[in-house]
Amino acid sequence: MTAVSIEETVAELARRVGVLEAEAEIRRIQARYMFLCDTPCPEFGVADDERRIDLIMELYAEDAVWEGVGEYYDGQFGRAEGAAAIRAHFQRFWGEKRDPALLLNAHYLTSEQIRVDGDAATGQWIHLQPWLFSDGTALLRSSRLNNAFRREPGGWRITRTRTENVFIAPLSPGWASDYPSASVLMKP
Repeated sequence: MTAVSIEETVAELARRVGVLEAEAEIRRIQARYMFLCDTPCPEFGVADDERRIDLIMELYAEDAVWEGVGEYYDGQFGRAEGAAAIRAHFQRFWGEKRDPALLLNAHYLTSEQIRVDGDAATGQWIHLQPWLFSDGTALLRSSRLNNAFRREPGGWRITRTRTENVFIAPLSPGWASDYPSASVLMKP
């Protein structure tokens, strides 16, 4: 058995703490992204979707890619390369007047796997999301996420959002009740 110096032990502990801190920041970034995509948006003071999009874009690197992949999402979402194209993607989503209107959706993440390699990282999740519409229809969506992140001078940023459909299931009308028209969760 070889003796390990105090300096080597401290260096290894510092490396391991750095990985844990990176994982925690990546977890917060991914959760914040999903939080900002919820309807109604629970972020206090976000009065319009342009502000919501600004906050989402703060999470992305300038050269990021947002893409839907696989036999269902490829045609539905396509691929947006770069911050301007990703912003346009979100502006189309929230800018279109929908009939029926989307009243509620909430994002749930599970099966997390984050891998950090220096200043780059990947994360995989399974995502579940109920959607409720103004005409009483509802559905449940599930996706797999395979995202990438990079440490930049201001902190970690998303460099790739890749989502693939797992399933979409219609829900019975009225399956959910007592949902808010606006969120007051973050209200001071």
